Amino acid sequence: MLNPNDESVIHSWNQNAQAWIATIENEEIESRKVVTNGAIIDAILSYSPNSILDVGCGEGWLTRELNLRGIEVTGIDGVAVLVENAKAKGGGKFLVLPYEDITTTSFANNRFDAVVCNFSLLGKGSVDNLVNLIPSLLKNNRLLFIQTLHPVTTCNQQPYIDGWRQEFWTGLNSQFPEVTPWYFRKLETWVNLLNSAGFSILECREPIHPQQQKPASIIFVAQYNRIIT
Repeated sequence: MLNPNDESVIHSWNQNAQAWIATIENEEIESRKVVTNGAIIDAILSYSPNSILDVGCGEGWLTRELNLRGIEVTGIDGVAVLVENAKAKGGGKFLVLPYEDITTTSFANNRFDAVVCNFSLLGKGSVDNLVNLIPSLLKNNRLLFIQTLHPVTTCNQQPYIDGWRQEFWTGLNSQFPEVTPWYFRKLETWVNLLNSAGFSILECREPIHPQQQKPASIIFVAQYNRIIT
């Protein structure tokens, strides 16, 4: 894919939506099954929020799991096919809502104890903007949970510098029509982004894959520490 950008991220996910749904339904991503799904649920439950906004909810698995645990969860995603699949499965409130529209529609009137972004921060400018918009949707504990690819273990042989990468979806049974671009951030860059948006990092968890004995992801638990006006 030439000249990857935030728009091409959304385009690729629209093309790959059905393949992604099949991948999740068939539990084709081993690290999610044995490590990362449980890790993000455990992180959230340890802070006992009553309401959560699941940003980039996809086909809705996390929204459903948290609802089963007594948390009021709303899932949003910019890919309509994924949201329609989530609605069909039930177990939560789901809306088609692009990240950039979170604070420019009536949805901006909503407030949540916490926001979770579970492997859903894939762009560059769109992610920078979103993290800065999230505080306006928070109340009470004012918490943000981010689970993302671990910068060290996903760097592989490439230079450890911020920049666009590509996901080729190799090793999966489902056939993905398109390569998916995503923006790689160093650990330092993640920390600086959260700090610049007014968040203090309470925890940084590194879920370890039981067989590989390496971090399968990184989870940031952050709290907004400025006065919201």
